[in-house]
Amino acid sequence: MSPTTRHPAQRSRLQVVVAHPDDETFGCGSLLLHAADRGARTAVVCASRGEAGESTVPYDDLGATREAELRAAARVLGVERVDLLGFADSGMAGEPAPGTVCGATEDDLVSGIVDAVRAFSPDVLVTLDGSDGHRDHVRVRDAVLRAAEVADVPRVYVSCLSRSLMRRWADHQQVVAPGSPYLDVDAIELGTPDEEMTTLVDVRVHRSVLDRAMAAHASQSSPYADLPEGLADAFLDTARARRVVPPWTGGSPETQLLA
Repeated sequence: MSPTTRHPAQRSRLQVVVAHPDDETFGCGSLLLHAADRGARTAVVCASRGEAGESTVPYDDLGATREAELRAAARVLGVERVDLLGFADSGMAGEPAPGTVCGATEDDLVSGIVDAVRAFSPDVLVTLDGSDGHRDHVRVRDAVLRAAEVADVPRVYVSCLSRSLMRRWADHQQVVAPGSPYLDVDAIELGTPDEEMTTLVDVRVHRSVLDRAMAAHASQSSPYADLPEGLADAFLDTARARRVVPPWTGGSPETQLLA
């Protein structure tokens, strides 16, 4: 049954598609908790096992470790289904190898996402905005938007980093890491401009559970761990998104993703 023909008595479904383990939690965890709290069934699709990422300590098999962390975090978030697409992590730089998220053809990536989307049949599909500079995030975002059109998903969002909050983050980094290449937020376009966001969800009630899900990714350093308390709260107490489908026509921001 397609998302557009589901019987109204059935529970809504929200599916998140990301590039690496931890993206689902650090980037979309509060949205998954928000949806589950409202009775929706939720699922996560992850393109890779994140084996090219950095880790807090050396691991014999970082990919296997991060996959296990993904599944543990998903249980905390109340996610009922996790799919891994089997692409390799492209890393941050260099020529992407064949079979990586950026080295595979976009058609292959889209096809894998379409299969996972059709298997779950979501009412709402979410991916990251790709505004943090990681090429895998951009690649998956673009593939998700194509896949959503192929699979005829009725509501599609990108989960956003706020440009204004990224400026505040850069001010903090200027003090603790003055050599960071990410300090000129506007020049390198970190974050989504605040005026482009269509959806602002108050997710403060889910913070303690989100903290447990983030802790499940023990191999990774949380991007929020060393921030001043007020700045961390600003990032985590409100989930921000931009609605892509149906197109936004203006007005007051939405306060939830489920229609």
